[in-house]
Amino acid sequence: MAAGPRIYLDHNATSPLRPAARAAMLSAMEAGNPSSVHAEGRAARALVEAARSEVAALCGGSPRHVVFTSGATEAAAMLLDPALAPWGEGAPRLLVFAGEHPCMLAGGSFGDRWIERIAATAEGLVDLSALEAALAAGQGRPTLVALQRANNETGAIQPVAQAAALARAQGARLVCDAVQAAGRLPIDLADLGADWLILSSHKLGGSKGAGAIVGARPFPAEAALIRGGGQERGARAGTENVAAIAGFGAAAAEARAGLGREPARLAALRDRLEGQVRAAAPGAVVFSGGAERLCNTSCLAVPGVSAETLVMALDLDGAAVSSGSACSSGKVGASHVLAAMGVDPALARAAIRISLGWSTTEEDVIRFGEIFARRVANMLARGAKSAA
Repeated sequence: MAAGPRIYLDHNATSPLRPAARAAMLSAMEAGNPSSVHAEGRAARALVEAARSEVAALCGGSPRHVVFTSGATEAAAMLLDPALAPWGEGAPRLLVFAGEHPCMLAGGSFGDRWIERIAATAEGLVDLSALEAALAAGQGRPTLVALQRANNETGAIQPVAQAAALARAQGARLVCDAVQAAGRLPIDLADLGADWLILSSHKLGGSKGAGAIVGARPFPAEAALIRGGGQERGARAGTENVAAIAGFGAAAAEARAGLGREPARLAALRDRLEGQVRAAAPGAVVFSGGAERLCNTSCLAVPGVSAETLVMALDLDGAAVSSGSACSSGKVGASHVLAAMGVDPALARAAIRISLGWSTTEEDVIRFGEIFARRVANMLARGAKSAA
């Protein structure tokens, strides 16, 4: 059983609430309605607009083009809409990377027959040649491309700028899920060439219940998913969640302030952790290990060791990791991302995801290495005994 404080290494699922975000939320809990014109309403509006500026600054966007939502999944549903594809002949279509988060793979308002998946390489990157061919094949049709900035399971950083250039050459637009990348590597909307970015508060150390769309242009009110009172410049009706948005802004500000030092710190901890894993299990495989990855993410497998068993064993010893996206009903099972990469199903079923964050310490990583080594040694020994 666990001895000492728990070790939380699942920041890609949710990052613990930052103290600054907690303070901002508590301060905003009794704020008025930001649509009201009296003093209380104006004070609430000021909190929302301050957060809007911080979220925009995190990714080089304009506050005027930020729309707050209840989270990244709602933002994806808003953006994956045929109405946002440039006008052209024929049925609108969505080209979506096969390794995307499930909320993007669902395709929003596009019918299944108008969704095309773009293959992944063995390292978990979008196949740009396949994307270019798909764009060319549908030349003249209104097209939207969906490509994440970094994969939520392997951490592989995607070539969004190259994909956006290919899309523009064919008159298509690009939606980029920047949920995992924001705050972990510098993001500039203009440099990426994306038309819209998606962000999530709780991946940054803000609260759950807040997300955002950051656009290179205003989100068209006529494409609003939720209609009603005209909040968020008509893009998303409903009274804003002022407390969650205030926490989002505080978390975004802290994440941006840390970009000069935090990525290097986390990359060093990730590399140390992977070294410990390889020392304990020389046959361990790190997925997307040959690609540029997020500083905080390691998706790995020890052949012959079940991910389900290992995740539960580590949890009993006080270490929290996952077996993939936490947005798949808390599942412990094979990953669609690894399947898209062509990983052998047996090896994919052994994959666990370890993700570090602002609260991760060197001591956490050292203790995790000790726990991992002990548990894997026992599991491999039992496996060898059973095979004998």
